Parts: sequence; C-alpha cells; structure tokens
Amino acid sequence: MNIHHIDKAFAVSEQITPGDIPAIKDAGFRAIICNRPDGEGADQPTFNEIAKAAKKVGIETVYQPIVAGKVGDEDAAAFDKALTELPGPTMAYCRTGTRSATLWSLSQAEKRSLADILAATKAAGYDMAGVVRRIVNGGKTPTDTGDASYEIVIVGAGAGGIAAAASLKSRKPGLEIAIIDPADVHYYQPGWTMVGGGIFDAQDTVRTMGSLIPRGVHWIKSAVAAFEPQKNAVILDGCRVVKYERLIVCPGLKLDWHKVEGLVDTLGKNGVTSNYRYDLAPYTWELVNGMTEGRAIFTQPPMPIKCAGAPQKAMYLSADAWHRRGVLKNIDIHFNNAGGVLFGVKDYVPALMKYVEKYNAHLNFFHNLVAVDGPAKKAWFDVAKPDTPVERVEMEFDMMHVCPPQTAPDFIRVSPLADAAGWIDVDQATLRHKTYDNVWSLGDVMNAPNAKTAAAARVQAPVVAENIIADMRGGSAVAQYNGYGSCPLTVERGKIVLAEFGYGGTLLPSFPKAIIDGTKPTRAAWFLKEKLLPPVYWKGMLKGREWMAKPEKITAK
Repeated sequence: MNIHHIDKAFAVSEQITPGDIPAIKDAGFRAIICNRPDGEGADQPTFNEIAKAAKKVGIETVYQPIVAGKVGDEDAAAFDKALTELPGPTMAYCRTGTRSATLWSLSQAEKRSLADILAATKAAGYDMAGVVRRIVNGGKTPTDTGDASYEIVIVGAGAGGIAAAASLKSRKPGLEIAIIDPADVHYYQPGWTMVGGGIFDAQDTVRTMGSLIPRGVHWIKSAVAAFEPQKNAVILDGCRVVKYERLIVCPGLKLDWHKVEGLVDTLGKNGVTSNYRYDLAPYTWELVNGMTEGRAIFTQPPMPIKCAGAPQKAMYLSADAWHRRGVLKNIDIHFNNAGGVLFGVKDYVPALMKYVEKYNAHLNFFHNLVAVDGPAKKAWFDVAKPDTPVERVEMEFDMMHVCPPQTAPDFIRVSPLADAAGWIDVDQATLRHKTYDNVWSLGDVMNAPNAKTAAAARVQAPVVAENIIADMRGGSAVAQYNGYGSCPLTVERGKIVLAEFGYGGTLLPSFPKAIIDGTKPTRAAWFLKEKLLPPVYWKGMLKGREWMAKPEKITAK
C-alpha cells in the first residue's frame, strides 16, 4: 500500500487490504472511501471485508463504486458530499488511485483554482489532464461544442506576443491569428526603472491594449485556464475552447509578492517600494527625493527574474540622486542579493564595482528577503552562504526597494507544456517546443538559458515568426536565436553600462566600440535608453518593424 497525500485532509491509494487498516489508522485517517466496485479483480478483497476491519479500529467507511473511465458529474457531487460529512482526514482508494484522485479534483472545482488542483494531484503522482475541461467548468461535463479555431493562437499580449503577431502579419498578412490576454492595458516595463529614478513619467509607459493589437488580429479578452496540446486546444476561464493549428506561448512571469511574509501588506507605504510595479515606481522616486539620512536596502531574489539588472539599477539611480543632493554621506546603502555575484556576465562587473565603491554601497551576497514588518521598519533575510548553515538575519531600514520572487504563471507550471521546473520546454535555438512540434514560445516564460528582458523578446519574435512560416510551407526551421539579451545598467543619471550578451555570457554588442563600449559607462548608451528605445518599442517592435532584430539564419552543416 502506498498512500499519496493530495492535501493535509485527503489522500488516495491503490487497492488496500484488511491488513492495511492498522497502518491507515496509525497514519491518522478517520475515514475511508472505496471507489472500486467489488469483483473488478480476482485478487480484490470486498468492500465489506475492508469495512469490517475499519470498524474495529474506529474508522468510518463509505462505498462509492465507480466503473473505470466513467466518473459522472453526479459521482463527483456524491464524493464531495461524503468528504464534507465524514470525519477527516480521509483516504480514498480504487485500483490505482486515479478514480479517487479524479473525483477529488472534480469535487474541488468550485473551491480551488485549476492550477492548485493540478499541482496537488501532480505532486501525488496523478495526471488530471483528461478532466481539465470539467474542472474549469465547475466540475461538470461541458455541453458547449462551438469551438473557435485559428491558424495561429498566441497566449499573452505582452512585448513578445504582440511583436510575434506583428512579425507574422508582416510576413503573411492573411493569417488568421488570435491573441488571448485579459488585460486592458499594456506596459513598457523597461521604463519603470526610469520612473523610479525620476526621469520618466509613469503614464508614458502605458497604452491601451486595444490600440496595440495588430490590425487583423483577433483579441480574445480572457484568461487561459489550461492547455490540451494533444488536442490542439487552449481552455479559457469559463470553459470556452479555442483550437489552433499552431500555438505561441508568451504570457510573461508571475511576480510572487506573497512569497515574502508581510510584503503585500506594506507595499507602497512604510518606505517599502518596487520598480517592478507600475503603481509603485513613482513611490520609489518619492522616497528617494525625500530621503536625507538613514538606511536604504535594495533586494534581489533568487534567479530567474525579469531584467536581472533592474534591482541594482534602482540602487545606482537612487544613490546618484542622493550624491547630487549632497546627502549620500548620510545614507547607508545595502544591496542584498540572494545570488553570489553582482552581475552574471563578468565583463561588466569592473565598471559596476566602481559605482558600488563611489556610492559606498555594501554588497551582501546570499541574502534572500523572506519577511518584512513595514510599520516596524524591519526586514529579515535568510543568508545561505556555500557550505554553511542558513542563518536568518534582521535588518532595520528607512527605505527598501524590493524585487519580488518570480516564477512561471500557475497555469503554465502545471501544464503539459512545462518542464520539471515549470517553464515552457523549448529548443533554445529554434524556440520550438521539444515535445509538441506545433508549439513555440518566447519571452520570459520559456526555459532557454537567456536573460529575461524585452530586448530578448525583440530578437526572439522574428525568429519564431520565420520558423512558423517555414513550418507552414512544409520546411524545417530557418532562423535561430543566439540567446541575445540586453540590460542597460543605469549607473548614474546620464550614463549607462550597456550590457549585451548571449548564451554562455558571450558578448553581443550592437554597436562598434567607437560608438558605444558596453563595458564602460557612456552617455551614448544613456541617450539610447532615454530617447531611442521607447520609440523602437512602441513604433518598431510592436508594429513588426524589426529594427536591430534581423533573424539569424540557420546555416547548413
């Protein structure tokens, strides 16, 4: 007997015997549900034998037999009723546990999110992909068969999704493309560092989503609940089904604010801010502008995160503002990084270290933010240095800029498209899915080992577009992605260290050294960031104009 815990109050098992009852009792279970009909197998004990043994030790039992492959809606309702009325914790069993796990999943449809249900059953060893539509439909069998269908469906209308749609339309204007995204607005997120530094206005980083969806592309304003790649289907909230011939997945990352205890309750007040949110970036500048003394902490969580340089960009611009106002000497700056290096590509570190020294900032590596008490102005960090026990340290602050922990969205992590770590599993050169050959991914959610930046998506979108068009013509991939990403490190107002690199940390500069030497702070790079990149984003990338993003061709070997 193997007990598979789905949550604290419920577990499933394959067929049990009367001899297993004492162990079930010792494990703390107070009720057992049998979901296997008597006589299904020659070596199977009857329910009455199980019930008799259970009664002797004070365990209640319910017999709810389900024929394999025939879990009805009424069965799920009866199972839910039994779970509610029986004393917990409860264990259910059938031949393998699958029927019991299915009944539990359907019974929880209106109580938990689909992602939570799929994650819990997956962790217990059960794949509920076959009942996803029923779970989304409140645990009941859907009756709507009117599926919408498109040649290409794109999940996510962020930088990657809109750019991919525009690049495809520029190559084949007649394509039937749908973009699925519930958001009303679209943000130029690279601008938020500049908002937090007092350079950009927040409203200049936002547009209505409707104004950006390429002409002729259908916008489905809904959230995705699940994927059925074996059926070429995307399931939306409310159980609507969208079918596709080819799929592009690029919904961006989930900012997991709740992973830091107390953080959500204090964001935007008590001196706690973040440039990773549109509404909070102005508060960063408000805090910086008003600070004349005290301690300022800037945090960076474990990787991966979008724009890995953004946490230190906030530090540099803040310190520069204090330097210009003559109060830097009164401010104790700490950069608390969960990682062990200042920047992942060593060629840029010397230039950055000069600014760390200029601003007299303390670099605290292996410091991961785990809790905040805003009113008390205290934060706690787990310090996990190599080969030493984890130590929790307390730090007081007057201002704290937080970069939140980040993961793939829940509906991605539990999907058949994800790898073991929860990211879309693609070939890092062609960006095509490793298992489903009519699926591609780009942007922050896929598992290629590149920096997660808008600049990366700008280069990836044409690669995906080229390879999809080639696939539609019956050919193999023609374009490859070299891992390009760019991180304009704003080391002071008016100067930037322009980090541009690809897979393995290979430097991939866009300009000759005589124009911009990316390993040094330059005014030319600042001009690029402040004046040129916003229009390149709005008027180029999102319009299918692939400025500085010509796809690299795959060369025959």
